[in-house]
Amino acid sequence: MTADFETQFRDLQEKSARRQKIARMLTELSRQEHDLSEREAALRQMRQKEEFDVVQLEQNSLAFFFYEALGRREERLDKERAEAYAAAARHDAAVRQLEELVQQRKSLEAEQASLGDCDGAYQRLLQEKAAWLKAEAPECASELLRCEARMAHLEGDMRETQEALSAGSTCLSQIDVIQRELNSAEGWGTWDLVGGGFLSYLAKHSHLDEAQNMVNALQSSLRRFRTELSDVTVSADIQIQIDGFLRFADYFFDGLFADWAVLDRIHDSQSRVADTRAQIEAIMQRLESMYRSADEEWQSLHREYDDTVRRA
Repeated sequence: MTADFETQFRDLQEKSARRQKIARMLTELSRQEHDLSEREAALRQMRQKEEFDVVQLEQNSLAFFFYEALGRREERLDKERAEAYAAAARHDAAVRQLEELVQQRKSLEAEQASLGDCDGAYQRLLQEKAAWLKAEAPECASELLRCEARMAHLEGDMRETQEALSAGSTCLSQIDVIQRELNSAEGWGTWDLVGGGFLSYLAKHSHLDEAQNMVNALQSSLRRFRTELSDVTVSADIQIQIDGFLRFADYFFDGLFADWAVLDRIHDSQSRVADTRAQIEAIMQRLESMYRSADEEWQSLHREYDDTVRRA
């Protein structure tokens, strides 16, 4: 039985390695095809221009009569024909290269399709052998079960961390908008102070209104972020940082938008928002580190699990 498994494993490993190589080759070919397509289009335009110049000299055009009057039409026509020939040659070469590249890509895609889902088949074969080992080789069963339990726990941790990261990313996107609106409000507010008039006054109000609306949305997103963080094992100061901004937004922005003319309040709010952004980014870095650590452990366990199955 184990010999049959080994034969299948070797076959699938070879197919998987070839499939991975094809995937890398296709990525490179896709990049080359994009670049060459752009080059072919540019050369086609140049070819059309050069051919048009020849036609203009061969027909009764203004260029025809101009060079005819100078007695240099044939000389100019020879020059334009040479340039048109060179442009056509360059374009034809690019077309051939592009056709060859497309054919190569299609050939690799066909080979890739013929290999089928070898990675999935490999994993299914591992599962089949693992099930057989649990039934026929109890000495391996406890090790496999240990790996499976820890991997399942890590998968849960990574899922919860990813959800927290997603919530944090939403907060950062909203902070980007708030910072842009406050920066615009600052600019119009400065202009308003030096006599910008009613237009600058209205523009300042418009940007502050947009900032206020986005702050309200940010408060909701921060609460969701805090909820997602409750499922992740992180230190308590994260909650304190989020709560601090929520309290600030509740009272500070009310005061800010009730007093439109105080520019230093805008500066203060820019500073507070920047601080909140820095805090969220610090949290995100910790979450990303946690995710990487969990993923590395999961990958290590996965290799250990596969090795145990393969060796048995």
